[in-house]
Amino acid sequence: MAAATCELTWLRYLVHDLHVTHAEPAKLFCDNQAALYIAANPVYHERTKHIELDCHTVRERIERGEIKTGYVQTGEQIADLFTKPLRAPTFYSLLGKLGVINIHLPT
Repeated sequence: MAAATCELTWLRYLVHDLHVTHAEPAKLFCDNQAALYIAANPVYHERTKHIELDCHTVRERIERGEIKTGYVQTGEQIADLFTKPLRAPTFYSLLGKLGVINIHLPT
């Protein structure tokens, strides 16, 4: 989430430099409920010591209103299309959600 937050921050600066107004926070979806809870909860626990810097990065952007986090079920995580080997039905379902079509199929 920290890496995606940094990329979203960079994109917001780029859009601002191009003089495009976008006042709403960027939406960052995650399928890990524990990560969402840690990012939103200001209390640190012993288990989260090693990820303290990442938590600060994400939480700071949430508090500024630059990003808004949300939960997405693992089966509907579109990013899995690019990061995991998937079975054919799931693969084609996620392709459809991205709007990717096969131009070589007869209609």
